Amino acid sequence: MTTNFDALATRILDGGSATEADALAVLQAPDAELMFLVAAAGRLRREHFGTTVKVNYLVNLKSGLCPENCNYCSQAVGSAAPILKYSYLSTEETLRQAGAGLQGGASRVCMVSSGRGPSDRDIDKVVEMTEALKEQYDGVEVCACLGLLKDGQAERLQQAGVDAYNHNINTAESHHDNIVQTHTYDDRVDTIGKAKAAGLSPCSGLIAGLGESDEQLVEALFALKALDADSIPVNFLMPFDGTPYENTWELSPTRCVKILTMARFVCPDKEIRIAGGREMHLRTLQATALHVANSIFLGDYLTSEGQDALADLRMLRDNGFSVLGMDDSAFDELIAAHEAGVTHRVHATTPCGSSAGSGCGDGCGGCSVAAPTDGKPVIRSRGAGTEVAANA
Repeated sequence: MTTNFDALATRILDGGSATEADALAVLQAPDAELMFLVAAAGRLRREHFGTTVKVNYLVNLKSGLCPENCNYCSQAVGSAAPILKYSYLSTEETLRQAGAGLQGGASRVCMVSSGRGPSDRDIDKVVEMTEALKEQYDGVEVCACLGLLKDGQAERLQQAGVDAYNHNINTAESHHDNIVQTHTYDDRVDTIGKAKAAGLSPCSGLIAGLGESDEQLVEALFALKALDADSIPVNFLMPFDGTPYENTWELSPTRCVKILTMARFVCPDKEIRIAGGREMHLRTLQATALHVANSIFLGDYLTSEGQDALADLRMLRDNGFSVLGMDDSAFDELIAAHEAGVTHRVHATTPCGSSAGSGCGDGCGGCSVAAPTDGKPVIRSRGAGTEVAANA
């Protein structure tokens, strides 16, 4: 089996492609073969991306209050998850939140809004935010994720300087109606098509751990390949209390690495991003997974807290990776600044006992809060929508 996967990598490097049978074999490989799988897929990652990691930063422009019934989502209608709920951030606040991520090492800001899709007034707001971001931060990439698009909206975003549009298919078409009933799989594909036709880079991915079969994971990956998504975020279900998927635990660290490895074999030259849930599901295999994936989110997610940003950056450096767009000396300076407390984050709910008395004091080195001791998602209580500094 180890020889077969190495031969598969050679075949792909020589211009071939993985089949659905190949992808299924990756998912079903014994755990004992995991590092051979990673080594084989890592050849493809290094061919196209070297040892760089693209760092992305999420800004939740509007949280909760969504009319869609996506069963996995803490923001969906019917969810009782105790998340932050607020309407659109101001342009000034968006700049402040995005700036924290950019100064923390990110090169792409992902501006996300809950809801079925944007109104034209919502597009006006995102246009204003994008133009302000582009003016203030030279070279920043902007990805918008606003839901289902109407005709003409993608063109307006592109004209304002938005670089990419994210709309995940989330799961296989054959499984879609089991996880959401207020919109269709075709609705999602239509929005990806609108974004691509307008000249926006299509960003679309999936969520693993929703009760899908191995065959459905393969189906979803090949659908993303057919859609020609430039970047593929791979999320791992975060089972929020108060949602239909609470207490749903189907994933192991090795399973998650195999899913990412399958994505690399199927889409060898595409950006594979380790997205939501990486801390609680990959755990100590996060760095191993980056030998096949080449992109991560820094800090927190939309409604949940992620690993401390300093821990993220140390993980990259300790494992021989570099941040895309940043030379080694700048990377070292960034980590040193975090360690000195210059861009230190304050954790709102778990004081570490520093001299500040409550919360964290300057120079304490950061609080690592990837997941609580019960393994459940930590609800985000800092950054956008709060008065507490962002985790960036």
